[in-house]
Amino acid sequence: MMQDYRSSRVAGLNPLPFDPATNNEPLQFNGSNGPLVPECPLENGTENNSKKRKRPNLPPDFDPSLGMIPGIAPMNPMMPGLGIVPPPISQDLPIVKEIIHCKSCTLFPPNPNLPPPATRERPPGCKTVFVGGLPENATEQLIMEVFEQCGTISAIRMSKKNFCHIRFAEEHTVDKALFLSGYRIRLGSSTDKKDTGRLHVDYAQARDDLYEWECRQRMLAREERHRRRIEEDRLRPPSPPPIVHYSEHECCQLGEKIKDDSKFPEAVRVLLTWVERGEVNRRNANNFYSMIQSSNSHIRRLMNEKATHEKEMEEAKEKFKNALSGILVQFEQIVSVFHAASKQKAWDHFSKAQRKNLDMWRKQAEEIRNIHNEELMGIRREEEMEMSDDDMEDVPESKDSDDSGPMAQVEALREENDSLRCQLDAYRNEVELLKQEQNKAQPQRSEEDSTRQQQLSFLQQALQGMQKQLLMIREDLKQKEMELEKSADEKQQLENQIQSLKERIQAFPAPHTLPLERPERDDRGSDESANHTNDAAAASAVVSCSQEKESLPEKGPPSPVKSEREALLVGIISTFLHVHPFGASIEYICSYLQRLDTKISTTEVETLLGRLPCTFRQELTGVGASLEKRWKFCGFEGIKTA
Repeated sequence: MMQDYRSSRVAGLNPLPFDPATNNEPLQFNGSNGPLVPECPLENGTENNSKKRKRPNLPPDFDPSLGMIPGIAPMNPMMPGLGIVPPPISQDLPIVKEIIHCKSCTLFPPNPNLPPPATRERPPGCKTVFVGGLPENATEQLIMEVFEQCGTISAIRMSKKNFCHIRFAEEHTVDKALFLSGYRIRLGSSTDKKDTGRLHVDYAQARDDLYEWECRQRMLAREERHRRRIEEDRLRPPSPPPIVHYSEHECCQLGEKIKDDSKFPEAVRVLLTWVERGEVNRRNANNFYSMIQSSNSHIRRLMNEKATHEKEMEEAKEKFKNALSGILVQFEQIVSVFHAASKQKAWDHFSKAQRKNLDMWRKQAEEIRNIHNEELMGIRREEEMEMSDDDMEDVPESKDSDDSGPMAQVEALREENDSLRCQLDAYRNEVELLKQEQNKAQPQRSEEDSTRQQQLSFLQQALQGMQKQLLMIREDLKQKEMELEKSADEKQQLENQIQSLKERIQAFPAPHTLPLERPERDDRGSDESANHTNDAAAASAVVSCSQEKESLPEKGPPSPVKSEREALLVGIISTFLHVHPFGASIEYICSYLQRLDTKISTTEVETLLGRLPCTFRQELTGVGASLEKRWKFCGFEGIKTA
């Protein structure tokens, strides 16, 4: 039977090495079949069309999803001339199949109560279907007439075993062809067994379909790789420019580039590469030394740039602090408005809803105000921590030792006492907050417990230290007040003595105005005159001593420190140099001072240090290109020699 099939194969098709009725191996179509046979009516087509049956009317309760109108016969989408197939219907809805009338045949739907026909797994890129159960008298034109409504057909391969393979031009048309699976086909109105059959449509494997699908997948993979490569090239950082090789000409050009501020970064990178490559030798050592020396000369420029940027940062901080202060003032005004509205005089005139909103707004404003206030206090606290305690202690000592000295010291101690008290209250509040959080939260992890306990211990130690310091400052304040009272009493006694002596001098007559009337009175008044002369001499001595004391400071040598600001600078610089035992350059000192006051200049500081040779000494350190002038603090040595 296999030999008969092979001998009677259709012209234009390749021979098959298997029986299509029993083998489901992948199929391969040959494009040499030529054009397909155009559609033509069968001889008995007119007879079939003339014997049409009347279609029964549909009941009024039809399915609206089928697009039918009441009273009109249903119009099947597979009917000739329509060329459409209904879109895929959801699996939740039942599929209703109707009778399909063609020119040469009629298709009757299967029993809806039967399960749907079984199909195999769809091969990738499937465009070919297997159609079985054809009538024995079925022709290629009949198959073309039935299945061309699903889509464009590329090729049809017939078989004598009542089946065929149909290859479509597009993949989605295969799903439309599977819609006809299970239909009973009848040629015309014949009831002969050879003119009837039950269609079975299923997916078929074809080498051409698989090959086209693999080509399409490879093309998509190539496009994806190309897209990824372009994306990687776009995101890849640019390669560094190549470093030129060393030569005398390049060395001369590099020396000029290093001196230029704009080309210095690129030039120093080339210099570093040459040194690392080992281009230095005895012949070009001087050239490399000059380039390294030029690189070292940029340090001062970079330090000045850094100082400029720091100055800009400080100005920005100050501007931010001022703006924050203005915002905080406005928040305070808003909160005061809410407090004024909360008083009974105005509160009684608001409704209940208005009071609720006012209360909520007041709480929100207070929370925001507190947050901004804490931020501003944090900024001020950071600024205060930058100033050391030693700098603040040198301020009262640098004032002139006159009558206002003790009063100024007392005021300074009071201010320090108030600041320490505020800090002490802040520490206490922090300790209480930590205790409350610890009681409320009850952290589960031991690490949090240990860290909080450490914080509590640190805060308690700081609190104890602040309390001791506060007690010491109070004792110093009491001693200063007692000394001030004693000095005031002594001053009052001295003023009283001077006043009494002045009165005695005025009451004592001058020697040239005394009349010598009676010689006998000279003997009697000799004792009184001696006493008066003694008193006058004592008064004149006291007055002269007081005048000498007052004139002593005026006759002394002029002080090198001319103002209170210079005294503060001397104290700050002394503290700074004391923690730098090897000295510091004038630029380093000025960069530190400019953080406190941006108006301080280098010439002012250098002039002030030059006026105090017993306190500050200038020394030269380094060798060759690294030679540098450094200032050192020598106050402990100068106090012995002064």
